Amino acid sequence: MMLKRIFLILLQVLAIYIVTFMLLHLIPGDPIQVMLGESASLADQNKLRMQLGLDKSIYLQLSSSLVKVFQGDFGVSILNHKPVLEQLINAGRNTYILAGASLLIALSCGLMGGIISAKFHNSAVDKIIMSISIFFISIPHFFLGPLLILFFSIWLGWFPVNGMGSFSSIVLPAFTLALGLIAIIVKLTRNCMLELIDSDIVRTARAKGLSEWAVLINHVFRLVLIPIISVLGMQFGSLLSGAVITETIFSWNGIGMLLVDSIQTRDYPITQACIFVIALSYVVVNILTDFIYKVADPRMRTSKIA
Repeated sequence: MMLKRIFLILLQVLAIYIVTFMLLHLIPGDPIQVMLGESASLADQNKLRMQLGLDKSIYLQLSSSLVKVFQGDFGVSILNHKPVLEQLINAGRNTYILAGASLLIALSCGLMGGIISAKFHNSAVDKIIMSISIFFISIPHFFLGPLLILFFSIWLGWFPVNGMGSFSSIVLPAFTLALGLIAIIVKLTRNCMLELIDSDIVRTARAKGLSEWAVLINHVFRLVLIPIISVLGMQFGSLLSGAVITETIFSWNGIGMLLVDSIQTRDYPITQACIFVIALSYVVVNILTDFIYKVADPRMRTSKIA
């Protein structure tokens, strides 16, 4: 049942939050020393530690943190004393804009490339498209980002190197995230279309006198969308994890960059909140994917999703 799956996934998110909390407090590093400096007196360190509640046992800190999270309160930043929720909303908006732009680019380019590749199967066009797809799948974000900056920003001067100063600032980070997903969608679209091209439904459409392009778009393409929906749901987690690296490279003020900064400064509340939001986003997207999949595929409406 869907409700059972939602409950189990929410338990997983809770477990991720608890494990993250424990690991952050067990790894070496003291946020008090980061804030005051190593030269601060022990009395000043203990006073600030008491003010922030870091003098309590780790279990009391965890229970207090869980109660606040269930109330929608993520606390305040250890470093800047601003509400974590306020920073999350600002950063989350930027991350979801970037992720949305990447998904739009990946879907439009991936579907188009897959259809063209299937239409011209075994031709030079097909081989070129598939070679490019394999190339982009094999390149990690931390290498692709600087490569795009070098070519399109430094050499050609078409786009800004980093920052969020203009609309064009989103182009390079969006393509950095999207190119790997484009390649996956191209390969999936091509393979699915080649499998369906000789199916009964396609032969019937051809017998009615429809053109080859009409058959591909009106009949084959609709069936291809079903597995693509599943892939997008599974790849969303990779998109968010890639955003951590991409946002850092392009100085894009999103959750990924906020997470990296908070880890470096041992800002526990922000780190925990960022990981919680990323995990929750992944859960919500997968639930939506299951729902859309059931709507798109009538065969799933009467079956249970495990």
